[in-house]
Amino acid sequence: MTGNIYRDVILEQHVRLFRGAMCAEFLFMDDNARLHRANIVDECLQSEDITRMVWSAYSPDLNPIDHVLDMLGRRIAARQPPPTCLPELRRTLCLMSGVIFPKIRLII
Repeated sequence: MTGNIYRDVILEQHVRLFRGAMCAEFLFMDDNARLHRANIVDECLQSEDITRMVWSAYSPDLNPIDHVLDMLGRRIAARQPPPTCLPELRRTLCLMSGVIFPKIRLII
């Protein structure tokens, strides 16, 4: 995805409309991906008077997938015996998916 596509598809078609339905204190939160910081994106947000949340370049506590991967890694490491080859790891992941992935909704 490029900054142009992000602006045209995400910002113009979704964020701008959502902001219009929200209160005046709307605060837009994205991450620090390069395309989110493109000049064309900044210009679009400024022209629409959309305030962007400022946060550090790397905020793992705000990234839900990091929590999911951490949970998954801990469960795999705790298995006795732990997986020793790729096919065994795949089987373990398939078995654990029913336990871990329904919990993703709770994290997000």
